[in-house]
Amino acid sequence: MDDEELQRRRAQRARERQRRIVRRRIGALAALLVVVAVVVIVIAASEGSSAPRYSGGAPVSPAHHRHDPRAVRRARAGEGSSATTSATATGAPPDGGDTAAALAPGTGAPGTATVPVLMYHVIAPPPAGAPFPGLYVPEPEFAAQMQALKAAGWHPVTLDQLRANWTRGAKLPAGKPIVLTFDNGYHSQYANALPVLRRLGWVADENMQLTGLPPSQGGLTESEVRALIDAGWELDTQGISHADLITLDAAELHDQVAVARQELQRTYHVPVNWFCYPSGHYDATVIAAVRAAGFVGSTTVVPGWASPSSDPYRLPRLRVLGGTTPTGLLAQIASSQTDTPPPSSYGGA
Repeated sequence: MDDEELQRRRAQRARERQRRIVRRRIGALAALLVVVAVVVIVIAASEGSSAPRYSGGAPVSPAHHRHDPRAVRRARAGEGSSATTSATATGAPPDGGDTAAALAPGTGAPGTATVPVLMYHVIAPPPAGAPFPGLYVPEPEFAAQMQALKAAGWHPVTLDQLRANWTRGAKLPAGKPIVLTFDNGYHSQYANALPVLRRLGWVADENMQLTGLPPSQGGLTESEVRALIDAGWELDTQGISHADLITLDAAELHDQVAVARQELQRTYHVPVNWFCYPSGHYDATVIAAVRAAGFVGSTTVVPGWASPSSDPYRLPRLRVLGGTTPTGLLAQIASSQTDTPPPSSYGGA
């Protein structure tokens, strides 16, 4: 083999080595591009996964729902970061604080106000075939009711604010105090009730359940709950899944009450001081579980007014049904002032 052939073969081998290096680099680059594409697809899917929703939602059945608390944690972990921003709306609590922080200091002498607590569900017209049409209050009807309350001198406060007045004399806003509560966590409470109350500079209490009412079925999203909190609303709870608490064993009851509070505290960084009995059902065992979970009180579905002398774990509420006129609401409030306190236990009428 002469020198010229040897040089030719060496050059050929060098070119082959170079081609192998290029092919390896191209393969590595292609793999990297595939990984990047997968990441982009996952991010886009997570950001656009909310299904279209109507602002009503079907009122939750009072049936006993069993659940896996670990599923709640997994669902919460997948909803995005639980970090919250500082509240910017007037009257909104600071991160980690309660809504009573928005009140001016009072005299220190405990307040004596007797207060009606109203109960709302869906703020939208009932769809055809709705199983509980009375629980739907259309937005124009709700707005007219709020205007009637304002004209009559009422001014909404939260349950934490009311307790601060009752216990340490914190100064409530001018006007007759009243509490507005919204049960279950419907999207319509954000979409339709919040704008009405915001225009009036008013606040409310959201009694949220953690499962059974997803956004695709008319439930609140995490960002909507944060918007309510930023607007000065108070976040409380009806438990994990709107279960009939008086039928549960001790472990299930603990999950429905204590775990629900812990999950909401962890997600939204607010106290969640009040419990709302699902369907209003409670007994001595349920009350003991609510107290043990650290709640300062709870609300029922028994009509009447709440006062400093009321049992804080059996506060009455007035259910506002669809078709209630503004004058009818004022009459309902007035006529319930002398109702007897809620009984020691309640399992439905």
